[in-house]
Amino acid sequence: MMMPFSLFLALKYLKPKRSFISVVTVISIVGVMLGVAILLIVLSVMSGFDNMWREKILSFKPHLAVIDSYGEIQGEEQVCRQIEKVKGVTGCAPVIETRVLMQFRGKMWSPIVIGIDPDRAGKVSKIPSSIAYGRFDVEGDNAIIGIDIARAMNITIGDKLLIYTPLCASSTNEMFLPEELLVSGIFDMGMRDFDSGFMITSLEVARNLVGMESGAQSVYVMTDNPYRFEEYAGGVRSVLGVDYQVRTWKEIDSMLFAALSHEKTMMFILLVFITIVAIFCVTNTLIVITVQKTNEIGLMKALGFPSRKIMAAFVWHGLIQCFVGTLSGVIAALLILNNLEAIVSWLTSINVEVFPKGIYGLDKIPWALSAGEVVRVAGFVMVFCTVSCILPAYRAARLDPVQALRYE
Repeated sequence: MMMPFSLFLALKYLKPKRSFISVVTVISIVGVMLGVAILLIVLSVMSGFDNMWREKILSFKPHLAVIDSYGEIQGEEQVCRQIEKVKGVTGCAPVIETRVLMQFRGKMWSPIVIGIDPDRAGKVSKIPSSIAYGRFDVEGDNAIIGIDIARAMNITIGDKLLIYTPLCASSTNEMFLPEELLVSGIFDMGMRDFDSGFMITSLEVARNLVGMESGAQSVYVMTDNPYRFEEYAGGVRSVLGVDYQVRTWKEIDSMLFAALSHEKTMMFILLVFITIVAIFCVTNTLIVITVQKTNEIGLMKALGFPSRKIMAAFVWHGLIQCFVGTLSGVIAALLILNNLEAIVSWLTSINVEVFPKGIYGLDKIPWALSAGEVVRVAGFVMVFCTVSCILPAYRAARLDPVQALRYE
């Protein structure tokens, strides 16, 4: 099959003799490559943040939270048994949450205490499988704490903590003494907000902390598929009736996921300009070529070559540059992303901390690159490149052969 003349001419112009043109072409391709690579790397890291935060949240928090519309949930065991009848529910547990002040050897911390039924705890959280030291035991006065709390306060297994609640200061009719809890385990969820902000104990201890004699504040519900939360929430509502409210994990952390989504969109818009600048380098290359090849263009037009073929040759020239740059950018992005941990470790070894857990809240830099994202970025670059190539190609096609050959 014979190669179209316009494509043949474009390839010929891509392989000139040693001249400034070849250098400009290489620079244009490298510019597109860097623009595409940077765009894909940043979008992948942003997607990784979104996915990892969602994974961490769903491993620590419930998929659904049930609360009584009129206050505390009484008869929590009966409520749990009703919820467990819903298809797709894998576990539920009554819980109490409260902010406390924790004291240990003169140091103070203010975690959130989650009181949970010890027999049901393993069904609604991955904390039992994330114990770094000790064991998961919240029976009696035992408690487990996050690893960041333990490190900050030098707490080890077997230490006793004094827990003060708002009742200790606000109650005027009776005296509430602080609770003494024994550290039986230290968990590591790999996320700062959880590892530094939570303590888990028994439901009975939590009742004492908030001054409840029975019942629970809410019921945590886990399902076999957290992304079918609307379907399962509807099933739980139909079983429990209008006296109970059901909140999904997406509603509870809606602000976080909305912020991540908006941030990713904003980063895409800002970084697109880098790619657009790189594409304009391709346009500049075409302009330079049309100027240097004016005589050749005039000769071809004088010999009867149609304007559309000449125009197509320069469009092909720009598209080939963009295609090679885009393909190189995708490959470069994949290489960098697959070696991201090694790159971060190397930077850390030379005292360049690029991903501290204290700031980002995660123990490693996440990334996730989908085929759809690659296609969207590549498609955007190729479409914009096609548009940017039209003007210099049109200028070349409109040259007057008499004027082009005047100085020959």
